[in-house]
Amino acid sequence: MAWGPQKRWTTNAKYSTFFGVEDTKKPSFSSNKSTVDETTVIAVKVFRFLNVFIVLVAIGVLVAQFWFNHGCIIRCDKYKYNEFPGFGKVSEFLHTYPLFSKMSQTDLETIASNLPLPQWTQTPQEILAEAKELIAKDKAFYDKIAAIEEPTVENVLIPSTEYENAQYFPVNKLTFYQYVSPDKAVRDASTEAENLLDQASIEQNSRVDVFKVYNKLWEKINGTDATDPETMKFLEKTVKFYKRNGLNLPEDKREEVKKLKLRRAELQTKFAKNTNEENGHLEFTLDELEGVPASIIEQFEKATVDGQEKYKVTFKYPDILPVLKYAKKESTRKLAYIENQNKVPENAAILKEIIELRYHLAKLLGYDTYSEFVLEERMAKNQQNVLDFLADLKEKLSPLGEQELQKMKAFKKEHLKANGLPDQDEYYAWDHSFYNNLLLEQEHQVDHQKISEYFPLDKTISNMLGFYESLFDVKFVKVDNSKSDTVWHPDVHKFALFSNIKYGEPKNEFRGWIFFDLHPREGKYTHAAQFGLQAGYEKPDGTRETPFAALVCNFTKPKKDKPSLLKHDEVTTFFHELGHGVHSLLSRTKHTRFHGTHVPRDFVECPSQMLEFWTWSPNELKVLSSHYKTGEPLADDLLDKLIKSKHVNTGLANLRQMHFALFDMKLHTIADEKDLDAVDLDKLWNELREELTFISNGGITSRGYATFGHIAGGYESGYYGYLYSQVFATDIYYTHFKADPMNVEKGLQYRDTILKNGGSKEVLDILKELLGREPNSEAFMKEILGEA
Repeated sequence: MAWGPQKRWTTNAKYSTFFGVEDTKKPSFSSNKSTVDETTVIAVKVFRFLNVFIVLVAIGVLVAQFWFNHGCIIRCDKYKYNEFPGFGKVSEFLHTYPLFSKMSQTDLETIASNLPLPQWTQTPQEILAEAKELIAKDKAFYDKIAAIEEPTVENVLIPSTEYENAQYFPVNKLTFYQYVSPDKAVRDASTEAENLLDQASIEQNSRVDVFKVYNKLWEKINGTDATDPETMKFLEKTVKFYKRNGLNLPEDKREEVKKLKLRRAELQTKFAKNTNEENGHLEFTLDELEGVPASIIEQFEKATVDGQEKYKVTFKYPDILPVLKYAKKESTRKLAYIENQNKVPENAAILKEIIELRYHLAKLLGYDTYSEFVLEERMAKNQQNVLDFLADLKEKLSPLGEQELQKMKAFKKEHLKANGLPDQDEYYAWDHSFYNNLLLEQEHQVDHQKISEYFPLDKTISNMLGFYESLFDVKFVKVDNSKSDTVWHPDVHKFALFSNIKYGEPKNEFRGWIFFDLHPREGKYTHAAQFGLQAGYEKPDGTRETPFAALVCNFTKPKKDKPSLLKHDEVTTFFHELGHGVHSLLSRTKHTRFHGTHVPRDFVECPSQMLEFWTWSPNELKVLSSHYKTGEPLADDLLDKLIKSKHVNTGLANLRQMHFALFDMKLHTIADEKDLDAVDLDKLWNELREELTFISNGGITSRGYATFGHIAGGYESGYYGYLYSQVFATDIYYTHFKADPMNVEKGLQYRDTILKNGGSKEVLDILKELLGREPNSEAFMKEILGEA
């Protein structure tokens, strides 16, 4: 529920659960008086009369308000509150009155259940046919643009923004199926559709005739007030995009650029498909799984192999990670680690070719390296800034990491000795999850299995939604799946989001849809991510297209007698992804190109990373928790131990992130062809990991890069952004929220600067607007070094 500014949640408040509404027990009142005096009787009668009067007045006001403005339900563009100023104030008062607060919720549920939703029923044939229709439509539109001799805002710019806005969802819908559809034929068709659309996009982005029209218009109106700033930015970015695609090059060079990009797009799609379609597994006996909790083993499929009962462990997160974390036998962990790292070997050659294509593309476009090409559009601006940032971090983190490793080596030796096992000097990659967890249990008394009992999936997500509702003055309304064609799988849950429940205008404004697809299945995307399927934008008639986001995760499925229980790191993961989803829904821009998470890649993680702090804040973490049997919040002793463990091995953890970031940068800062020819992905990946994290690979060859989806498409020369954006995230939290994490006034300020603006303004400008100064790294360094 949403509370007033600077008030916190109370743990005995009524709350909406993930699957419905649950009320705490109402308090009972009793009196020792056996008689009531006449004054009291009169007071009671007056009180009852006033209640009836308020009810009658309220009904009249609400009916009138609905008639004129739909103010209690959704925005109506024809009528605004400022035309009927009394209604908004009365409504705000009535929504605090219990009867009408409930009525408002019921109205929102009714409205949400009747809002239109896209259908997810396309057959493979329809997906491919629609892709071809979109391609034909695209060509026809840009043929018209190319034919315009005297471009203006009215005949080129406005039609271009409107066209791009309208095409956003149809394209994303067709390509989204490959990540979530339970039907392999549909996934394959979606992948093929993406290939067709990518090829068509590359062809269109190579059209010099179209580029000339946009460039001519830019030269004419640049520096004028011919249109609004966001639309001017659209044109500026469009012209720059064409130039960065080589359209100022000679024709033969342009054709070469196009050829390289077509091949690159094909390989990037193939890399992702191989990763998503991976369906390998390992088989272990119960003895080999010694140490793995019974509750986890129960989820493994049983199989009889050579007359022996074994358990099938897939490489999906809910299966493989607990084995690495809990299995006592080193041989089990080693096999699990090696096979998991090498589960998609065919992607190694694909990535090597992608790197080569990027190198040649950068050279054709006039850049020394591919990183210089990419980073020109990022906050970091160039590769030297990124390399300096990472070098500085390495210098500060390495002493801490080495200190932590020595402790872990000693801890491992003690464990081996105590269990009568041979001594070892090395600390291996397959050791770390196991010994890190054991250290937390034995020295810090952090029992993640026990803690997970306080985070049943449905209740935890319900409480998370309540958190966002309170901080950002929004309301999530769950809609059932009776219309099965509005979801792509029966496990999916859908919510409508309304804003301005207590503050601001217009009241109870519908802001968009968010869908949760939470459990693993064959062929589904294997990580956790937010997919912004529809970006919001302003329609030609002045109304708004509302956004639509999907959170795709892989949490353990519930059983008949036990719900899905989240580990604390999974709580943080979902909180993070939900942050992206809310960013998508609460953004308000004119054009899809700048909506929500369409910000520089090295800032995009900032809003969600900032929100992760709440999963380490004692009061907020307590509110998020609810034991799956008793409903009790996280016990104080468990909570205290968990919070104190936040910075255990933080140096090693961040050096692991450095490994990903530097591997990415080294591949994309290659400036000489002989260095390109000499690059050995296996050697670079494994040596760099040992150098940065000090943890031994044991002489084995790991190809973890073959499932490193970030580097294959979207985050290339950008993984550093996970560390870089933490600078801003930590600065915002420490400056804005640390003293009072549930300060609604601060939450609304954050909502209406960082979230609302998306990429429509320069990120540095909105950061300075929020912070009241230039951002700095002081808080980040304290946090990352565990000094906070």
